This record gives sequence, structure tokens and C-alpha cells, in this order.
Amino acid sequence: MAASELYTKCARVWIPDAEEVWKSAELTKDYKNGDASLHLTLEDGTSIDHKLDPKTKNLPYLRNPDILVGENDLTALSYLHEPAVLHNLKVRFIDSKLIYTYCGIVLVAINPYETLPIYGTDIINAYSGQNMGDMDPHIFAVAEEAYKQMARDERNQSIIVSGESGAGKTVSAKYAMRYFATVSGSASEANVEDKVLASNPIMEAIGNAKTTRNDNSSRFGKYIEIGFDTRYRIIGANMRTYLLEKSRVVFQADEERNYHIFYQLCASAHLPEFKNLRLSSANDFLYTRQGRSPVIDGVDDTKELCTTRNAFTLLGINESYQMGLFQVLAAILHLGNVEIKDRDSDSSLIPPNNRHLTAFCELVGVTYQDMAQWLCHRKLKTTTETYVKPLPRLQATNARDALSKHIYAKLFNWIVEHVNKALITNVKQHSFIGVLDIYGFETFEINSFEQFCINYANEKLQQQFNMHVFKLEQEEYMKEQIPWTLIDFYDNQPCINLIEAKMGILDLLDEECKMPKGSDNSWAQKLYNTHLKTCSLFEKPRMSNRAFIIQHFADKVEYQCDGFLEKNKDTVNEEQINVMKASKFDLLVELFQDEEKATSPTGQVPGTGGRTRLSIKPDKGRDTKSKEHKKTVGCQFRNSLQMLMETLNATTPHYVRCIKPNDFKLAFSFDPKRAVQQLRACGVLETIRISAAGFPSRWTYQEFFSRYRVLMKQKDVLPDKKMTCRNVLEKLVQDQDKYQFGKTKIFFRAGQVAYLEKLRADKLRAACIRIQKTIRCWLARKKYLRKRCAAITIQRFTRGYQARCLAKFMRRTQAATIIQKYQRMYVEKKRYRQKQAAALAMQTILRAYMARQKYQALLREAKAVIIQKRIRGWLARCWYKRCLLSIVYLQCCIRRMRARRELKKLKIEARSVEHFKKLNKGMENKIMQLQRKIDEQSKENRTINEKLVGLESSYTAESERMRGELGRLRGVEEDAKNKANQVSSLLEELERLKKELSATQQEKKTIEDWAQKYRDEMEKMVSELKDQNGLLKKEKDDLNRSIQEQSQQMTEKMARAIVQETQQLETDLNEERSRYQNLLTEHLRLEEKYDDLKEEMALSSNVSKPGHRRTDSTHSSNESEYTYNSEYAELEDGSRAREDVTRGIDTSLTLKLQKRLTELEQEKQSLRNELENKEEQFQRARARDDEEFKKARGAELEYESLKRQELESENKKLKHDLAEMRQSLLGNAATGAGAPGSPAYKVLLDQLNASCEELEVRKEEVLILRSQLVSQKEAMHHKETMTEPSVYAADVSKLKDAEVKQAYVGLKDTNRLLEQQLQTQRRTYDNEVEALRGELQNVKEENNRQQQLLAQNLQLPPEARIEASLQHEITRLTNENLELMAEDPTASREARVIILRRMVDLMEQLEKQDRTIRKLKKQLKVYSKRIGEMGAGQTEGQTSPGQMVDEPIHPVNIPRREKDFQGMLEYKKEDELKLVKNLILELKPRGVAVNLIPGLPAYILFMCLRHADYVNDDQKVRTLLTSTINSIKKILKKRGDDFETVSFWLANTCRFLHCLKQYSGDEQFMKHNTSRQNEHCLSNFDLAEYRQVISDLAIQIYQQLIKCMENILQPMIVSGMLEHETIQGVSGVKPTGLRKRTSSIADEGTYTLDSILRQLSAFHSTMCQHGTDPELIKQVVKQQFYIIGAVTLNNLLLRKDMCSWSKGMQIRYNVSQLEEWLRDKGLMTCGAKETLEPLIQAAQLLQVKKKTDEDAEAICSMCLALTTAQIVKVLNLYTPVNEFEERVSVAFIRTIQTRLRDRCESPQLLMDTKMIYPVTFPFNPSSLALETIQIPGSLNLAFLTRV
Repeated sequence: MAASELYTKCARVWIPDAEEVWKSAELTKDYKNGDASLHLTLEDGTSIDHKLDPKTKNLPYLRNPDILVGENDLTALSYLHEPAVLHNLKVRFIDSKLIYTYCGIVLVAINPYETLPIYGTDIINAYSGQNMGDMDPHIFAVAEEAYKQMARDERNQSIIVSGESGAGKTVSAKYAMRYFATVSGSASEANVEDKVLASNPIMEAIGNAKTTRNDNSSRFGKYIEIGFDTRYRIIGANMRTYLLEKSRVVFQADEERNYHIFYQLCASAHLPEFKNLRLSSANDFLYTRQGRSPVIDGVDDTKELCTTRNAFTLLGINESYQMGLFQVLAAILHLGNVEIKDRDSDSSLIPPNNRHLTAFCELVGVTYQDMAQWLCHRKLKTTTETYVKPLPRLQATNARDALSKHIYAKLFNWIVEHVNKALITNVKQHSFIGVLDIYGFETFEINSFEQFCINYANEKLQQQFNMHVFKLEQEEYMKEQIPWTLIDFYDNQPCINLIEAKMGILDLLDEECKMPKGSDNSWAQKLYNTHLKTCSLFEKPRMSNRAFIIQHFADKVEYQCDGFLEKNKDTVNEEQINVMKASKFDLLVELFQDEEKATSPTGQVPGTGGRTRLSIKPDKGRDTKSKEHKKTVGCQFRNSLQMLMETLNATTPHYVRCIKPNDFKLAFSFDPKRAVQQLRACGVLETIRISAAGFPSRWTYQEFFSRYRVLMKQKDVLPDKKMTCRNVLEKLVQDQDKYQFGKTKIFFRAGQVAYLEKLRADKLRAACIRIQKTIRCWLARKKYLRKRCAAITIQRFTRGYQARCLAKFMRRTQAATIIQKYQRMYVEKKRYRQKQAAALAMQTILRAYMARQKYQALLREAKAVIIQKRIRGWLARCWYKRCLLSIVYLQCCIRRMRARRELKKLKIEARSVEHFKKLNKGMENKIMQLQRKIDEQSKENRTINEKLVGLESSYTAESERMRGELGRLRGVEEDAKNKANQVSSLLEELERLKKELSATQQEKKTIEDWAQKYRDEMEKMVSELKDQNGLLKKEKDDLNRSIQEQSQQMTEKMARAIVQETQQLETDLNEERSRYQNLLTEHLRLEEKYDDLKEEMALSSNVSKPGHRRTDSTHSSNESEYTYNSEYAELEDGSRAREDVTRGIDTSLTLKLQKRLTELEQEKQSLRNELENKEEQFQRARARDDEEFKKARGAELEYESLKRQELESENKKLKHDLAEMRQSLLGNAATGAGAPGSPAYKVLLDQLNASCEELEVRKEEVLILRSQLVSQKEAMHHKETMTEPSVYAADVSKLKDAEVKQAYVGLKDTNRLLEQQLQTQRRTYDNEVEALRGELQNVKEENNRQQQLLAQNLQLPPEARIEASLQHEITRLTNENLELMAEDPTASREARVIILRRMVDLMEQLEKQDRTIRKLKKQLKVYSKRIGEMGAGQTEGQTSPGQMVDEPIHPVNIPRREKDFQGMLEYKKEDELKLVKNLILELKPRGVAVNLIPGLPAYILFMCLRHADYVNDDQKVRTLLTSTINSIKKILKKRGDDFETVSFWLANTCRFLHCLKQYSGDEQFMKHNTSRQNEHCLSNFDLAEYRQVISDLAIQIYQQLIKCMENILQPMIVSGMLEHETIQGVSGVKPTGLRKRTSSIADEGTYTLDSILRQLSAFHSTMCQHGTDPELIKQVVKQQFYIIGAVTLNNLLLRKDMCSWSKGMQIRYNVSQLEEWLRDKGLMTCGAKETLEPLIQAAQLLQVKKKTDEDAEAICSMCLALTTAQIVKVLNLYTPVNEFEERVSVAFIRTIQTRLRDRCESPQLLMDTKMIYPVTFPFNPSSLALETIQIPGSLNLAFLTRV
């Protein structure tokens, strides 16, 4: 393209400028080939002639279009050159307050010198998982890219951070490490990521210092490798350091400081632990006062030391080692204060008793004499002798400083080594990400050895950078199959060879160091002789023979040779080192010994798992102990640098270039000169040059088609977009060298995009002009036609009037005509003069008013700027101090807590072996007990078999036993007669009470007399008080009037206060509800973690015996709830234990739990001892009545034994009969002997009939006995048992540690028996007197009852006597228990407990017998059926059909009267697990549950609960509720990611909760019930506490539902709400750079707004189908819309490419579609629309005008839901997509900030996407009657019985 086409009038160019580097100018005349100059106009209106270079004729750089200014990526600019880069960075930094910008693969970070709110956890979460081009440039984006590439490519990564001192390198590296620590987490409980971050304050304390350029400048380079495991979680780190600036220890320039650690120690010298260091103020020490700036503004050195010490502790360096380190540092300060004086010109001395030298020697443990001797002398060795030479004062001072530097360097290396040891773990490293924080290119007025090494390192890094950039460009071209030629880029290999090659600068320096008389001058001469004529990059200064110049890649640098040799040698007096090695201070000796002999303060051994330690190893072929072969500093630095380059070359690098915007540390101040200097030095411009040499602009075919569709004609558009783009581009750009077509992209030369943008703008401008022309023509014609019509009408009427007035006009004379002429002239002149005067007056007033307004505006603005500057500065400082204090305090607390955890963990590990031994011992005991139990059971089975043999003989003696029973009953009657004799004693007691009553009556009479006297006196006093009362009434009336007036005022005030208080209470209630629900979430998380650990512990105990589960013996078996949980867990987790047996076990947490359980067991043992003591006290009281109790209980035991023997004999007989029947069937099956009519068959039928009759009789006896025992047990324990849940819940609620709650249950069970005994004792004491008075009447009634029962028993048949006797015996025992309780409550309590235990044992035995009987009956049925089948095959003549029918095949059932269905379901206790399994665990919402009544599982569970309440079975109620809750939690844990499952159980849990309320019996819940429903209310139990538990469970399910819903919606929101073009053609795609964003164009149709709406409809229909409460659905929808709005707004705030006018229109349209969806679903009142208000206002903000103050006022009044930070961020990010849009000016943004500064709001930029609104469950009663509910067979609940 010819220059004449580009350099036309109005084209803008860049011209060089001495102050601003580059200035913008505009051509006022077209350029023609051959012109010697350009006619330009600057931005300030100055016209100049820019002369062109006559030799090169190079034209000035063209300026990019305004639409491209401020791009995220510099490579997106059409014109790639230095002024474009500088201007783009300046616009982003100054105008938009954006400090990060991409430049291809480089992230340019400009130090804002201000704390920005862009590094919080919300920002980290926003960048996590995003592609690098999708979000605005950020250090987090680079870190995320490195992390993703490491995981995707299985290749190690490096982040290279470079820049000048003060540019922000350390902060950028710190934020990158913080990002890795946040997103990756830790692979163990050691919190390695915290340790990695904790190394920062340590390294900053010992390696950072204040310089003139930076208050926290890193004076060393470091490379940190962060290791990751196979799951890409942090497992450790390793740090390497480079070139510590040791000279700063002994010297600091003005306004600089020594290393921070010295000032921290001096500031903390007042602490008690530092008293022995003998420190004082920093101004008292030479090494800390030379810079005359001991304090940094805003930094508290005392608190910084606390942070450093906490970091040491977190990394495992204990207190003793810390104090040792501080002791060495204090010794260095004292050594610097040792004053050395001249003895003569060649020697020096230290005055005796120097207090600083004394302090130094005491601190480091050396002798004063040796140290004083060798500070002033040195030992010289020759071949024959050794002699001591004194040192002059200057040399002695240098030797002292050299020793200080050497000690500090050793200390620095020791700390780095042990930090690395603390960061290394034994887990095998899979990959790593390295973060290199290294000094940038440096040039000062005086450059020495340090600057030489720094610039040498930067030369190596720049070479690596250039090669990597060139490699990426080449790979891109080859990938797209673009023909490419070799791009010429600057190769700095000659400069590197000059430094490190053979006979290079470093080689000559090492050679000179080996020379005996080597000096800096001789070395300089060697450099001149070797390189001055042979290397063009090496120069000699004109005015100096002790300096040299090197042409680096960035600039020329002049180095002074003074000090090079000394710094390269880094020599220290050997005798001083020997004195240090002979120290009594262990740490100092450790610093100076070999590295392999050093010990770790933490006792840790470096791990061997997968980490490669890079260190400098000495050459084994050389004697490293010899001084002649000691490596120089330059050699060591070269080797370590070479290893660093090898590491970087083996990784994928990511570059961060930090830029220092000014030298005065001013916030958001940009110095172009300094910026350009750094851009040239850091390689950014080289990247631009390499990109510009090829095809820097790259478009996909879809992007090109979307952007430049306006340049195509309809006939040019083909179905193949690639061919369409090719045809159009060939027409638009004639020179085919300006572009290339790749496989997926079009590549453009520099400037071509600007040319295409110009064509597009011209086309759009022409189209706009045509549209305007057409519209204006139409409007003008419409106006003309209206005027023409009006004119014709006027003319018609006027002409008629003129015709009528024609005669009158003709009669006018010439005089009248003349009068009219002069009159009109006068009127017009007068009117003209009036208008002229008025116009002049108005102009004068208006101009004066405008001038005053402009002056006032300028004045206000100037004052406002000053006020803003002062206030913002003050606010920033205050905020910084507060944040710093909070952060330091928080770090202290966290590190202290983690240190304690680490100590606790170590202690646990120390005791783990003994604990496991104890566990194994307990397990062996358990196994032995189980074995013994098995043996006992086998013996018992044999005993039972033997007893069954004797049952037949005992059956014949039944009548004799009955007679014995009759005799025993007569004896009981005699006992009752004996008790009647006690009546006389009771009568005597009654007489005594009557006497006491008469005495009491006499006392009452005396009191009545005294009361009468007192009454008379009081009447006198009342009469006197009445008189006074009359006077007080008058005063009272007056006061009442004033009080009424005040009360009215107070009422009004109170009404207002109540309204405000109500609003505040509602807010507080929502906050408390939210806080409570968050606590529930945390509790659920801890509970799940505890369950997992519990499973792992169970698995660890079951590895050896997978078929058995170990039961904790510390848990009481008396608690039914816990017993059920243990059994249920055993049954349900059996299969899961087999599946998860290979899961890893967290040993450390297991040990913690075991330790905690051990403590609880000890506490439990102490409580048991206390219980035993109290039981001994009760035992003494019980001993008195043992004999009487034995008598009362002997008959009962005898009868129990008799009954048990009878049942056993019957059981044996039945088994015997069954055996005979089996033998008969088996033996005669072949011969047909068992056929009907045969003898065997008749015998079998007889036995079956007898067996069935006996079974029915015994079954009835067992049922009666069981019912009596159960009722007796319930009567005695009902009241105590019903109080247990509340006590239990109250005690458990006191616990804060969730992981010991279950262990506490067992401990609580042990204590409950004691509490019940004490309560019973207290009640019995109160009722003792009443019991004695009623005893007489009870004895009489008992006597009569015994006689009646005896008479009735004698009349009954023998079969009924057993039942009557048993019932009578139970009744008698109950009455005896009551009598014992009245006589001696303590003894009765013990007796009652023993009786109940015996009753429980008897019940168990009866249940066992009952199970045996049922089993035999089933077998009998089977054999009867077989007999029937056999008989069916015989002939009819052998037997009659009636015989088979009438045989007792079916058991005889007791007939029951059918009742009406009461809405209750009965189930057996053993069927509870089946109920839970079928109804909860195996119920699938997508299958059976879809066709059910909504909430049917909840109704079934409640109906089962009603029956348990109906039968007054508290244990059944408790176990049913507990199993239901645990099962729901389990199914949610298993299938918590399935939205339908979570929604289904949320609906059923809420319905179950509503049923508990509706049928609770509370009036507030019963008002909506029918009379029938009120009859179904619970009658025996109050389940208010369980309602709260179920409400908490519903909250947890709701939160799980929100999380599940959020996981589904999250991937759709950004694509559907922001990226997808719902309105096609509104927004155009802007040119992008190297970092391509993943827009919806490339993946069109993946997620759209319709996808979101369909998903929302699916959510809504699912919840409605499951019967979720409408109010709850509204809350869910509100939360859904909040998530959509928050995620969309957050992405909008972090994406500059989305902030445009057209995108605002897209967002508003999308929001309107969401509102339409709400209307269709009838959810407009749920509050969901209000949650989108911030997004709506952000979209409106993108579309409104943003120019004038009126616009600013409108924005402030409109954007009430947005924070100030969000408004300013949107305005800063606003980017025009077309030239017709205008950018937001900086002045307008400042106006907005000024207007919004009074807002009280949080400074948070992003919305909290994790926030969940507090949920409520309004009561929603059901109109469904329980008795009408039918249970479908698909649920497999046939075992439930309708009651």
C-alpha cells in the first residue's frame, strides 16, 4: 500500500519528543512522494513542519485508530511500534486504572504504588478454570495458564518475573504463589501451601531492604519450585537463591536501610526474651544508621518481627533455634560497633574492655582475647615459617566488615537450607511450577561487580526469551501452514560470549584473582588488551583507565573496576574463621561446618520422593579445602546461572515484566521516559518487533466475516465462509503479500487491520449519510407539502377579501400612500433598534454569566482536586494501617493455631504405637469373648436338646405340679393374712398424728389472737393514711395530666422507634438465620468428614477379619437410639466395607480421634468409679431388706423356672414329633406306606393335630406373658424414658467438637442410670408419708382380691388355670414392688431394677421360644402341603376328599374384629430396616416415585410414627425418626449431585415436617385441620425437638439443592448471558491479540439463553412434580436468579471486551426474557427480579450517555444497586466497538467518584456467588386425609399393616 494512501490529510502520526518521548500530531496536508517535510498540527493546536531524514526518508509512525486504543493485548494493535505500545499502556494505566496488559506471551505489570482490591479470594475464584484470553489481563491469569498447562501437557512450568527494583517483582511472585496455594490445596494435613506462603515473610526479613527506589526491595534473586502430586495438589517447595547483596550488611547509602531483620530486632529490644541480646535503638549501631532512614512509613517493625517469628514456627524452626539466629544477628550489630583505633601507621588496636566486642564474644561464645587479636592482625605463611602481621586501621576495619558479611551470608544460606527442608515432603513429586523472582537490568552512575552479575544474568534470560518468542511464532506459522521466512531478531550471544567465554571477562577476572599481586588496574589492562580491538561490544571510556563499557541488549553500561577482585574473591581472615569454629555456641559452629553435617532444627530428613535438588557441587578432582582452588563468586554465579537456564529450558516459560512507572513512588503517575527505558530493557519491544516483522494481526474466518460483513455485497456471500473471506479480501487488498490464508485464521501484516477498519468506517459513514439524506428529504418534502397546502388556503381567503376591499383601496389617494410609506419606515426602524439593543444586552449578560460559571467551575474543580488528594491519601493510609494490623494479627493467630496442631500431631504420633497395641489387645479379648460365647451357645444347644428328651416324661406330671402350685397359692394367702397384722401398728401411728393435730390447733388459736391485735393497730394507721391520701390525690391529678401529654408524645416516638426496631429486627433475623444455616452447612461438612473417618477406622479394624465388625465397648447398650445406629450401620455398611477396604486411611486424624476417645474413656472411667461409690451407699441400705425381698421373689423365680421348663419340654416334644414324621415320610416314601389310609399316615395326622393345638395354646400363653411384661416395663419407665431425649439432646448440644459427639453418647449412657436413681429417690422421699397412710387400705383390698382369685382359679379348667395364675402372679409382683417402694425407696429401686432385668431376660427367652415355634409351624405347613400333594395322586377310593380338607394344615388363628382404618401403619421392629431401605434408600425419583402422590413417602413415615405414638412405644418413635434422618442423609451423600433426588427429598422432608406440625396437637397448627384430622393428632409424645432436627435437615437439603443447581447452571451463564448474540448483528467482534478468547462464535450453539431458560423450566417442573411447597419454589427461583445475575455481572466486570453499548443491549434483552419466564410461571412476586437489579443497572450504565454532569447525576441516581467500585470499573472498562461510539473521559469518571464518595458501602468489587439466601419453611398443612392414602405395591411395603 503506497504511503500516499496512508499519509493523507487528517491522518495521525507519532513524532519524537524530548519530554514525552513521543507526541501525537495530525497531518494538515496530504503527503506526496518526494516531500522533504510533513505539515503537522499538535494536539495543543501548534502547527509545525516535521522534516524527514534526507538519507532514510523514513516517515513517522502512524497512530492506531481510537477503537484499538486501550486493548488488553498489545499485539491486537494494527500498528505495532514503540509509541503505540507506550500510548496503549499509558491509557490503560492512567485512564482505566488497569495495571496489567498482555504483550503476546508477556504480561506487562505496572506498579500502581497503591493497594488495589483485585487480589481477593473472589478474584482468584473468578479466574480459576478460565482460559487466559477470556478474562482481563492479570497475574492470576498467567498463574492459571501455567497450572492448566502443567495438568494438560504433563510438562513442568516456569513463571519468570523480572523488572527493576521497585517495579513489583516480589509482590507479583507472591500473588502467583498465593494463587497456586488457593486453587490447588494441599495433599496432606501439613498445609504445605501455607508453609510455602510462610516462607515469604522470612525471606523478606533477611533478604529485603529499603532502597531509594523501593521500600521493600529484594536484594537477592530466588527461584522457587512448587511441587505437585499426580492430582496437582501442592506437596512441597524448594528455593534457590542467587547473589545476595552482602555489602549492604556493612554499608547503606543515604535514604536506604540495612536488611529488615536488624531493624525488627532493634524495635523489639524491649521484649523480655531479647534482654540478653543487649540491643537498643537502630540509631545506636553503625550497621543500621548509615542510611539515616531507620523507619519506613506505615511499617511497624515490632509486628513484622512477630510475623517473622510465627513464620519460623510454622516452618518448624523452634524457639531455641530462633533465639540462636537472633543472637547471631545481634552479634553482627555489636561487631559493627567495635571501634578500631590507630596504634601507629602500620598497626591498630582495640581498646580494652570494649563493651560491644564483649557483647559480641558473649553472644557467639568466643574468647575476647582471640577476637581482639585477630581483628587487628593476620597470619602470613611462607614455605619456611609463619608470622603474625599487624593490620592498619583501615584494613582491620575492612576485615571486621568482611567477617560480618561472611557471618550474615552463612546465616542466610542456613535459613534458606532449613526453609527448604521444612518445605520438602516424602510424597513423590509429579510436576512443578517454578517462580523466578530475579533482578532486572540495572544501570547506575557507578556500576560495580553486583551490577555486572545482574546484567549478565539478564543477558542470559533475554536470550532465552528471544528464542522462545521466535519458537512460538514459528510454531504458529507451521500450524497454520503459512510460508515463512527467517525473522531477523537481535541475538545477544556475542555479548554473552564476551562475558563467559574462554578469555572472557569472567575468565580474566578469575585469572587475576589467582595472581599473587593481582589488582583491579592490571585486570583492566588485560581487558583492554584482549577485547578492545576484537569485540565491538566492548569499549573503553575516554577519560578513565579503570573502567570499561559493555553494549548490553538494553543499553550501554559503564563499569568501574574498583573492588571487582575483592568482591570476586570474597576472602575472610582464616584465623577469624577458626575462632568462629572454636565457638561454644552450637548454632555458630553449625553455620561454619560442612553442609552435609548440618542438622535440622525440626528434626526432619529431606524427602527422597521425586524432587531433584539443584545445588552447586564442588569438583571432586580438586581439593576443596585448599584456598587456591576455592571457587570465586563469579564462577559460582556462572554455574548456578547455567543450572537455572537448564531448568528454564526444560520447562514451559511464562513471562511477567514489571514496570516502574516513576521514580517518586507516586500512585498512578506515568513517566514515559522511565517506562520506555524499561520496556526496551525487559524485551517487550523486542517481542513487538518480532511480531511486527511477520503477520501480527490474526483473525479467524468467522471473526473476519462477522466484523467486515458490511464490506461485502450479497452476491459475495457464499455458504463457505472461508471462500467468502478469501474473495472479499482479494478485492479489498490488492497486495497479496499483506496477508496470508491459514487453515483456521487469516494473517495480516502490520497496518492492514487499520486499513480495513478505515474501509469499514467509511462504508458505515456512507451508509449513515445515505440514510440521513433519505430521511431528511422525506421530512423536508412532508413539511413542504403541508406549507403549500396552508399557503393555497390562505391565498384563497385573502384574495376574496382583497376583491371585496378593492374599491376601498382604489379610493386611497397618493397622500395616504406616502403616509403609509413613512409610517412603515418609522416602525421598522424603531423595531430594528429595539431588537438590536435587546440582542446586545442579552449577549452581554449571557457572556458575563458564562464567564462567571466557567470561573466558578474551574475554581471548584481545583479545590475539589486538592481536597480529594488529601482525603484519599489520608484514607488510603488509614486503610492500609488497619489492613496491615488485621492481616498481621490474623496471620499470628492462624500460625499459632497451626503450630499447636503440628505439635499435637507430633505428640499423637509418639504415642500411636502403644495405642495400637492397646487396640489390638482389646480386639484379641473381644475375639476370645466371642469364642467363649460360641462355646457357651453350643453347650446351651446341647443342654436344650437333652431337656427336650425329658419334656415327654414331665408332661405326665403336669397335674401334680398344678396341685403344688395350688399349695403355694394357699401359702401366699397366709402371708397376706400375716400382713393384716400390720394394721394395728398403723392405727397407733394414726393416734400419734391426731395428738400432733390437736397441738397444732392450739398454736393456731394463739396466732389468731395476735393477728386480731395487729388488725386493730393497722386500722388506726389506715385512717391516718386516708387523710394523707386525699392530699396526694390532688397532686396525682396534676401529674396525670402532664403524664398524659408526655405519654402521647412518647407513644408517637415509640411507634416510630418500634417501626425502626422492627425493620432492624427483621434484618437481624435474616442475618441470624443466614448465620445459623451457614453453621448447619459447616456442621454437615464436619459430620460427613467424621463419617468418612469413622468408616476408615472401621475398615482399618476389619482388614484382618472382614466378616465381623468391632463394637466399641465403651458405648452403653441401654440407649436404644445409639444401639439402633450401631446395628443399622453394621447392616448397611457391610457391603460398603468390602468395596472401600482399599481406601487410604488418614493416620494423623485417626490418631487424633483415638486420643480424644482415650480421654473420654478416662473421663468415663472416673464417672464409673463415682457411680460405683454411690452404688455401694445404696447397697448398705438395701442389705436390710434382702431377706424380705428374697421371700417375695422366691415364688416368682420358681414359677418362671417351671414355666420355662414346661415350654422347653413342649418344644422338645414338637421337635421329636417332627423328627418322627420326617423319618416316616423318608422311610416309607418308596413303598407307598405314607399313602392316605395307611397306619403311618394316620399316626402323622394325629401328631399334626396335636401339635397344632399345642402350638396355638403355647402361642397364646407366650403372647399374654409378653404383653404383661411389656406393659409392666412401660409403666415403670415411661416417665423417665420420655425425658431422656431432651436431656440427651441438651448435653450433646453443649459439645462444640463434632468428631467426639458420638463418643460422648456412650459416656452419657453410662451416667444416665445414676441420674435416674437420684431422681427416683427424691420423688420417693416426698411421697413416703402418703404411701404409709394408704398402705392399710391397700392391704385390705389385696386380701380380698387374693381370696376372689383363689376361688376363681379353683373353678377354672386346668388349661385356663395356668394363664390365670401367670396373670395373677404378675399382678402380685407389681403390688409388692409398690409396697417395697413405699417402705424403703432405695431398696425398692434396686429391687425393681433387678426384677426388670429378670423380666427382660425372660422376655428374650420367650421370644426365642416363640421364634422356634414359628419356625416349626412353617415346617409343619410345608410337610402338610407335601402330604396333600401326595394324597392327591391316590385313588378316590382310598380316602375321601374331606379328609384332606379337614386336616389341620392351616394354623388356627385367633379371630379379630375388623376396625375402621385410622390412618396408621403398623410394622414389626425387625422390619424397620426393610422399611427404610425400600422407602428411602432404594426409592428412585425417576422411576417409581414419579407416579406417586406428591409427598407419599413422608405420609407413610408419619403414619408409621403415629402407630408408634398410639401404642406408646417411645423407643420405636425414636429409632424410626433417627433411622429416617440418617437414611435421608445417606442417600443425599450418595446421590447429592442428582437434582431430582435432592429435590424429591427436600419436598418429602418438608412435607414430613408439616405433618409433624399439623398433627402435633398445638392449636396454632390445628386451625386448618378438619375434625377427622384433629382426631389423628399425636397423643403421647411431644416431638418439638425432633421437628427442629428435621427443620435443620431440610435446610441442609435446600443448600445441597442450591449447590447442585449452581453446578448445572454455572457453565451456561457466561455463554448464554454474555457471549451468545441473542440479537444477531448488533455487536461486532473487535480485533484481538495473541490471547484469543473462547467466544460463542467458535462454539456457536453450545449454550444460549434458550439453554438457560430450558434448564430453569426443567428445575421448576421437577420441583412442582415432587410437590415442593410453592413458597419454597419461590425461594429456590430467587436463588437461581441471584446466581445468574452475580456470575454474569462478575464476568462483565472482569472482561473489557464485554463492556460496550451493544453488549448492554444484549444483556437487557436477555434479562427481559428471564422476566418473561417469571411471568409465565407466575413467579414475579418471589423477589427474583430484584436480584437481577445490579445486572440491569450495569447494562443501563453501558447504554446511557456519559458526557455531562447531568449524565453523571442520572447515573448516580440510577445505579443504586451497584457499588462505587463496580460503577467506576464498568466506566473504566467501557470500550467502543465502532468509531461512532465515544470513550468515557477521565474527568467524567472522576465526577462520578466525587458524587459517590459519600456512599456507605463495602469496597468489594465482585458479588459473592457463594451467598445463599436464608431459607424459611412456612407452615403448609395438607388437606389429604391419612385414612384415604393407598400404598402402591411397587414400593414393596407389603409388611406394613393398616390400623
